[in-house]
Amino acid sequence: MTGHSTTPSQSDAGNKQRLDARYGRTRKTGSRDRLIIWIGAIALAIVLAAWVIWVAFDGTDDTVASRDIGHKVVDDRTVRISYDVSMPPGTSAKCALQVQNDTHNIVGWKVVDIPSSDSYTQAFTDTVRTTQLGVTGLIYRCWLP
Repeated sequence: MTGHSTTPSQSDAGNKQRLDARYGRTRKTGSRDRLIIWIGAIALAIVLAAWVIWVAFDGTDDTVASRDIGHKVVDDRTVRISYDVSMPPGTSAKCALQVQNDTHNIVGWKVVDIPSSDSYTQAFTDTVRTTQLGVTGLIYRCWLP
């Protein structure tokens, strides 16, 4: 009986090297991949840091807050909406008011100008015309112009 050697021959080692080179498993390829990953991670960190700095210091500290106080259905074509708007003194804003019917469809809409004032919070009541009977009136949103 002929014995088989368990050590790989030189041709097997040569085949392995050729296959490794063909499929990108060389020492050079591994180093290049690690370099690309590091460069990508550093670039991502720089972009993230720039975004955080931009958000933190963009200069838009002024905010507008609004609160619904109540509404009164005057008739089948009119709703009166009462609300508060809070914003820094000396700032003006705009608010969109809406009236909804019993199926929550918008049947009235109005954009109102909020003038600047010396006080932080101002109270308002505005009348919104509707296309049909409204059951609720509220602030959709307020913003700085």
